Amino acid sequence: MSHHPNFPPSLSISPNTTADDGDEFGILAQRDAIEKFGIAGRVWEAALAMCSYVESMSVDAHDLEFDPPFLEGRGWDGQPTLIELGSGTGIVAAQIARMFMGDGIVIATDLADVCPLLERNLHAHTGPSDSWKLGCHNVFVRPLAWGNMKHAALIGQEFGLSKDASSTGDAPSRSFNTLTHVICSDLVYFPELFAPLLRTLIHLTSFPCTTAVNGIYPKVVISYKTRSLQKEAPFWAAFGLWFTFHPVLCRHRLVVDDHGLKEDVQAESWIPFGDTDPDTPDRTFSLSWEIPQSDQDLIDGVGARGTSFRKADDTFETLLLMVMEHIE
Repeated sequence: MSHHPNFPPSLSISPNTTADDGDEFGILAQRDAIEKFGIAGRVWEAALAMCSYVESMSVDAHDLEFDPPFLEGRGWDGQPTLIELGSGTGIVAAQIARMFMGDGIVIATDLADVCPLLERNLHAHTGPSDSWKLGCHNVFVRPLAWGNMKHAALIGQEFGLSKDASSTGDAPSRSFNTLTHVICSDLVYFPELFAPLLRTLIHLTSFPCTTAVNGIYPKVVISYKTRSLQKEAPFWAAFGLWFTFHPVLCRHRLVVDDHGLKEDVQAESWIPFGDTDPDTPDRTFSLSWEIPQSDQDLIDGVGARGTSFRKADDTFETLLLMVMEHIE
């Protein structure tokens, strides 16, 4: 990539006017952040969709319910540990921190030069960096460039994400934590970043970054808005070879009267959650496959399904058809 990924040529974007979650995510703050941090300074639409998904954990949530829920039980022990890729402004990490009812760990990541924006915004939500708390036990900001295995390995070592790692720095003092979720919002846009992003997702869900607990591996939650399907489809064609898609469905909650009783109304059918669907993939079936060193080979499906042939997956196209069917 000949330019900085957050400052593409002819960058011309405006703040998201629907984001009103505190001054640090408002229009004025976004305008200032866009000038300093480029596309990382805007609150993107899929991030707001992810916030809605996270917010559904609250008893005071909006009128939508989701299947599966954001923090469904998946057999892991202890408290959840989440890594968010490309956190940008930090609006999703802040929402996750607010919604946690018990201890948990949120690791918000982005390029090193975006981390100051993350630290500032999360500081405003959760207090000084030595005690970032708001429902969630710990919120941390760490650099993680996609495709950078050293960055990922340092995070794994610091937070004890594998049994042979020991915690360092200001990470929790527990010697072993189980990575339960990898969160991604609006990350599929530049074709030159598809392979590094996919490589990082595979790495974070593989040994030694991840050790299965009760046979369960981390859940990858992706919220995505289609902008240029022709350009973006190759990522999903490769992604579907390594991960199994599970679309997130939604419906309106049953109406509850003043006495806490559900009124006699017919429950709606589950439908895909709009065109900014969060998906919840897993990849337990692909752990033994050899990951190609070449980025182009990775996107072309080399190594997937245990073969060196080039191939693609069409699951994403099927999910799009499902969404279009319900829109009509």
